[in-house]
Amino acid sequence: MGKALIIGAGGVAGVCAHKCAQNSDIFSELCIASRTLSKCDALRSAIEAKGTKTVISTAQVDADSVDQLTALIQKEKPDIVINLALPYQDLTIMEACLKTHTDYVDTANYEHPDTAKFEYKYQWAYREKFKEAGITALLGSGFDPGVTGVFCAYAQKHYFDEINYIDILDCNGGDHGYPFATNFNPEINIREVSAKGSYIQDGKWVETEPMEIKREYDFEQVGKKDMYLLHHEELESLALNIKGIKRIRFFMTFGQSYLTHLKCLENVGMTSIKPIMYEGREIVPLQFLKAVLPDPASLGPRTKGKTNIGCICIGKKDGKPVHYKVYNICDHQECYREVGSQAISYTTGVPAMIGAMMVMTGKWKKPGVFNIEEFDPDPFMDALNKWGLPWIEDFDPELVE
Repeated sequence: MGKALIIGAGGVAGVCAHKCAQNSDIFSELCIASRTLSKCDALRSAIEAKGTKTVISTAQVDADSVDQLTALIQKEKPDIVINLALPYQDLTIMEACLKTHTDYVDTANYEHPDTAKFEYKYQWAYREKFKEAGITALLGSGFDPGVTGVFCAYAQKHYFDEINYIDILDCNGGDHGYPFATNFNPEINIREVSAKGSYIQDGKWVETEPMEIKREYDFEQVGKKDMYLLHHEELESLALNIKGIKRIRFFMTFGQSYLTHLKCLENVGMTSIKPIMYEGREIVPLQFLKAVLPDPASLGPRTKGKTNIGCICIGKKDGKPVHYKVYNICDHQECYREVGSQAISYTTGVPAMIGAMMVMTGKWKKPGVFNIEEFDPDPFMDALNKWGLPWIEDFDPELVE
């Protein structure tokens, strides 16, 4: 039917490319491009070895360069660009899509390399430009953000007149056997976790110290886990797009070993993004730390256990209170057997493919820049069940105090 250009060749890009190739009726052609061509070629070989009707090509590109990206898009002529590079590169890729009038989808909002602060204002600033160009930008089509937004939109459409409280719970019950490793890009992961927490209450951000708010929760098929309140980007858009919101929070589970190692690394300055001089050259401690930690893409074969990620919504329907939870459980080893990745990459890469499919098939096609919960959730929810992320509903869930 059409052609997609994937920018990036890490764990999430690998999953997305595998799923695009499985869905060859929609993705008849696929180009995988990143700074390191050998990674793209290895990914293409792995997919082709499993058999696909999708015609796959590869390319080298520096995603920091609008000119290189523009030239690549002009050469490949994709129907959509799937941005699975770093969040720092969102704006250059959006700029190249604008120049070439090409639809765009990503999984995480823009983050400035120097501030470790992520917010949507930089991408929302492109709304009029994309509208005038007649192209669609779909923001945050991963799991969280992404599926969590679709879950909330689905709840709003089918079960609520208004949703007053949303808690997003992200539990990774997997064990990779390392004393310390991150399940996605270490630089992004550690910046996110070591930043101050925040949630939205009555239309305003409430800031907390890192890991200040802790709760215990019993996750189905995983068990009781400690989870901590973090700042997360989907809070910002959901607070605007879901009717009746009074409070919205995001929690993520962490084991004690991870937190102990992280605190130690923070105390000695290894998580800093401020450049220092070392042996006559400037280095960023966090980037050096990233280089010595295990590559998240290598964790697949050794990670066991499950993830449990979803949303608890509390609100009213016909004047009566409603408690509703919708979530997905994903098995790390099943993901590895299917596409060679652990579940963290899988739960992000599958929705990236589905979001691109929604735009390419016209189900979610309109000019402008949109967050995922602004579209009809039903076809996306159907696709989750079909493509490997089935969801479960609970109308009497355990709530978070």
